[in-house]
Parts: sequence; C-alpha cells; structure tokens
Amino acid sequence: MTRRTDWADHAYPASPADLGDGGPGDLDGHGAPRDGDGPSDGNGARGGGGPRGGGRSRGRRRGGFGEAAGGRQGSGSSSSSGAELGEPPADPAERARGICLRLLTGQPRTRKQLADALAKRDIPDEVAEEVLSRFEEVGLINDGAFADAWVESRHHGRGLARRALARELRTKGVDSAVIDEAVGQLDSEQEEETARELVARKLRSTRGLDRDKRLRRLAGMLARKGYPEGMALRVVRQALEEEGEETEDLGLGDF
Repeated sequence: MTRRTDWADHAYPASPADLGDGGPGDLDGHGAPRDGDGPSDGNGARGGGGPRGGGRSRGRRRGGFGEAAGGRQGSGSSSSSGAELGEPPADPAERARGICLRLLTGQPRTRKQLADALAKRDIPDEVAEEVLSRFEEVGLINDGAFADAWVESRHHGRGLARRALARELRTKGVDSAVIDEAVGQLDSEQEEETARELVARKLRSTRGLDRDKRLRRLAGMLARKGYPEGMALRVVRQALEEEGEETEDLGLGDF
C-alpha cells in the first residue's frame, strides 16, 4: 500500500470560504467584543483643555457636555447590539454553519461528530440536517476520505491493525460499509510486516527477561494494537528464535 500524506496534512477539496466565515469566537458561534469598543472613560476630555487652569476648566465642561449629549448616547446604542454583547446569531442555521466551520478548521470530522456537536448546542434537528447535507455537497464533510486518511495515518504512525482501526472508526460514527472499504486498503501481508517492525523495535527492551515473559509482553503489545492472536504469536516466536530462544514447545495456549 502506498504511503500517503500524514493525517495532519490531509485536507478536503473544498474550503470553508465556500460557505462563508462564522467569524471569531467560541465553538458555539458566539461573537466576542473587540478591544476598545464601548463608551469612553473620559480621559480624552480631561486631556483636551488648554495649558492654563481656566482653559482646562472650560475644556472640561465642554467635554463633559459633549459626552452626555453624544458620546455616551452613541456608545450605549452600540453596546446594546448582539455582536457587542457576545450574543449568538439569532438564525439557527447561521449558528450551525459557524460551529461546523470552526470544528473543521482544526481537523476533518465525520458527519456524526458534527451532528453530535450541533445537538449539544441545541441546534434543531431539521436545521442540523440541512446544514450537514450542504457541507457534504461541497466536500467539507466526506466520511470516506476521513476513513481513508485515518487508516493511513494510524497504521503507519501507530502501527494499528485493521481490527483496531475499524473499532476506532465505529466510535466516530463512520458507516460499516465505509469502514470495510477503508481498512481493506491493508492486506494481511502489509499488516504482518508492520507487526514485525513493531516487535523488532520492542524486542531490545525485553532482553534479560525469561522467554515466557518476553513472549507475553511482545504478543500483548500486538494484541492491544488489534493484531490477531495467531499472527501475533507467529511473529513473536520468529523474532525470539532469531535471538536463539527455544520456542518449539510454545503453542497458542501460551499466548
């Protein structure tokens, strides 16, 4: 199987810009007040008078009046807006798009992961369904591409076998048919070759232990990564034999 790019480099063909930007904020789509917004603290009025005492006094009176008549009124009106108060958009679809775009910015997600995120933020089901379907149409959600990239990354990066990869994809809500197609990229020969590489890296740290303990430790490591018992035992036995260990008396019951 040909190695592809790392998981962190995987991207979908469409860009979040195709759907617009939800803007900065938390994952709920809330806006955040900008620094410097809101009413003046009056420092400008105190610093705006002339160099002499009388001038400063008149400047202070004029400045105070101006704030009451204009500056404070305008600031009060501005601060009452939803964006300045950090309130979520009134339109649930707009909120849903913003939530999905921000979640997809960090890494690809499955449709189920995004649907769960929208449900936790009280987005109505019919709105979530419409937004998610639109994201699928433009390629921002693609469970098949997600599963392919997951298998590629987790097998080469962590040495996970098909069984473990399928289990992880199920927890992310990927359809069984999509999972089967993705893990089918790995054949038995590739899986066994990766198992041998894992054992070779771990073998040195087991030297000095008795044979049975080495067997259990190495085979257990492969089992946790999803390798079948028969394959795990065969690979470990061959590795131990290459180091001069006697393994003829070992059977599947010893695993």
